[in-house]
Amino acid sequence: MTQTAFTPNRDRIFDDLSALVSFNSPHSTPELADQHEAACAWTVNALEALGLDVTRHATVDNADTIIATKAPVGDAPTVLLYSHYDVVPANNPDAWTSDPFTLTERDGRWYGRGAADCKGNIAMHLEALRLIQDNGGTDLGIKVVVEGSEELGGDDGLGKLIDAHPDLFRAEAIMIADSGNAAVGVPTLTTSLRGGAQINVTVETLEGAVHSGSFGGAAPDAAHALVRITDSLFDDTGRTTIDGVDCTATWNGQPYPADTFAADAGVLDGVTLNGTPDDNPADMVWARPAITMIGFTSTPVADAVNAVNHRAEAQYNLRVPAGTDAAAIANAVKDHIHAHTPNGAHVTVEISGVNEPFATNPEHPAIALFGECLQTAYDGADLALIGSGGSIPLTITLQNHFPDAAIALYGVEEPQCGIHGVDESVDPTEIERIAVAEALFLQQYGK
Repeated sequence: MTQTAFTPNRDRIFDDLSALVSFNSPHSTPELADQHEAACAWTVNALEALGLDVTRHATVDNADTIIATKAPVGDAPTVLLYSHYDVVPANNPDAWTSDPFTLTERDGRWYGRGAADCKGNIAMHLEALRLIQDNGGTDLGIKVVVEGSEELGGDDGLGKLIDAHPDLFRAEAIMIADSGNAAVGVPTLTTSLRGGAQINVTVETLEGAVHSGSFGGAAPDAAHALVRITDSLFDDTGRTTIDGVDCTATWNGQPYPADTFAADAGVLDGVTLNGTPDDNPADMVWARPAITMIGFTSTPVADAVNAVNHRAEAQYNLRVPAGTDAAAIANAVKDHIHAHTPNGAHVTVEISGVNEPFATNPEHPAIALFGECLQTAYDGADLALIGSGGSIPLTITLQNHFPDAAIALYGVEEPQCGIHGVDESVDPTEIERIAVAEALFLQQYGK
C-alpha cells in the first residue's frame, strides 16, 4: 500500500477549518441559531462543490442533518463518513489565549472552538474526498453524514431520523470520525465506548434542619449519610465497588501508562491515581464500571448555619464497559445504595439517561484494512487499539439497524486537544495524516 498519490494541501485544510471555526454554532443556544445555520449552510456548499448530491433533513430536536451522496458504480459497496458541525459553547471567551472563533496557529497547533471536536473532522473528510477526486475518483458509493446536534447528548435527533429512514444511512462501512488518537503521531482505532447512566440520590433524615448545639451528635445528618453511601461505592484504593457487579476486569488493548494518564488528566503533583499498583488506568477507564459524583447539594458553605442537615442530594455519573448491560448495572447501583444507607434514612434513587456500551471488531476486514491505511499514513507506526470513556449513542443505533456493517471509530483528536475546554486545539499533521488514511481506504476498499 502506498500514499505517494496523496499529498494533502495544508493551506486548503486551514481555509476550510478557519471558515468552520468562525461559526459559533452550538445547537443548544437559541440566540446563536443564525450561527448554527451558517455552519450548516457552509458545509452544504462545501459538499456540493465536490459534486455530491446534498440534502438537509430536519430532526426532532430542531436541528438539520446533512446527507451528501454519490451512487456506487455497479455493485461497489458504500462507505458512510460521519462528523458533526455543532460545538459546545465557549462560555468564557475571555479566558482563551486567542479568539475562540478565529482559527489561530500557535506553537505548531491550530486553536479554536471545534478545531478538534468536530469541525476538524469535517475538514479532514473534505480533504480526503478531494484527494480521491484528484486521483481518479472511486467506484464506491459515498454517504457523508454531518449532524447538527451531537453535543446535546443522547440519540433523540439523528437516532430518530435513522429509525424513520434507515435506507438513508445504509452502508457496508460506517466511518465515524468523532474519536481520536492515543497520542500525537500514534494511529489509533477506538474499539469500545462506555455506556452509562445518570443516578440521582436524595437522602432525608429529619423533618427539617435542627440546631446543632441542641441535637448535633445524636440527630442523623442527611449530608453525612449521603457521604457514607458514596464512600460505600469505593474501596480503600478508590476503585469502584458495586454489590453483585464484577469491577475487576482488565483491558486487552493498548495500555494507558500511569504517568501519561496523570499528565492527560492534569493530576496535581503528589496526588496518586486510584487503584492498586497492579491496576493500569486502561483497566479502570475502559474495562470496568466506574462511578463519579458529579454533583452534591446540601447547605452551601456561604449559607452555613449551626444546624444538622435534614436533606442532601447527589448526582452520580455511571460508566460501564463494552460487553455489559448499562441498565442492569444502574439498577445494581440502586440496590447497593439502598443496602448501604445508614440510620434507616429515607432515600430516593432515580435513574435516567441510560445508554448501552458499544464495541466494534477490529478484525472485521474493512476495519482491518482501515487500520492498515492508518499505519501507512503514519509511516508504518504501530496501530493502537483503545477504549473511550465517552458515549456515542449513534453507534448503537447504527449497529442495531446494520449489524453486518463495519463501524470504525477514529478522528483527529488526541489528549492535547482539550476538547470542550478553553484553548481547544488540533495538530494539523493529524488532520493531514487521517485524511490520507481515509483516502487510501476509499481507494482500496471493495477491490
